[in-house]
Amino acid sequence: MNSKCKMKINEKTLLSYATSSAPCDREGELLKRGEVNKSFQRRWFVLRGNLLFYFEKKSDKEPLGVIVLEGCTIELAEDEKDVYAFKVVFHGDGKPGRVYVFGTSSQEDMEAWMRLLACSSYDYMKLMVIELESQLAELEETERLAAASKGSTASIIADNSRPKVPPRNRQNPFNEGTIKTTKEAKSRRFLELHRQFGIRILADRGDWKRNRKVAEIHMEDDTLVVTM
Repeated sequence: MNSKCKMKINEKTLLSYATSSAPCDREGELLKRGEVNKSFQRRWFVLRGNLLFYFEKKSDKEPLGVIVLEGCTIELAEDEKDVYAFKVVFHGDGKPGRVYVFGTSSQEDMEAWMRLLACSSYDYMKLMVIELESQLAELEETERLAAASKGSTASIIADNSRPKVPPRNRQNPFNEGTIKTTKEAKSRRFLELHRQFGIRILADRGDWKRNRKVAEIHMEDDTLVVTM
């Protein structure tokens, strides 16, 4: 099994991971252009994290190879005309690295693979964590400012809820004339409301009498029958 990434990997652990029954990120058939033989060959691919395994057949117990998706970019293979193709381009220290070219049967399949491969690297995940931490900090700051603003509003409401100082030129409640005038005003308002609602109630009652249905109740054998 070959790999272009310089790292120490326990081969048994890698083989076990490649054929694990745990759900993978994506799997499916792709065309892979050979490094020596430049023709496309059908291979079965399994993506797990930043490791892209490829098998000769889906039922194989051991992969032909693995591509570690670090230090690479995912690009369209615009020079390929016969298939929907993309490539994985590795970038060395000022030197062109290995280029893997893959073909798919449809535009949708190609775009789906490209999107997943582009965000599978550890570097990409690290950038995503930094971005999410930044967004979380902004959200916490917004919530803090909102809580502070809410506290200020509550303070203002509390101030407004305090009893207001009564006016100095108020009338004496024990003044007989004032009491009499107040009672007369309340009496007039009550009579006016009673008259308005009384007219409405009488009108509704008249409509109900005209539209109501009289129920006829009688016995049929041992059954009580109600006819509307």
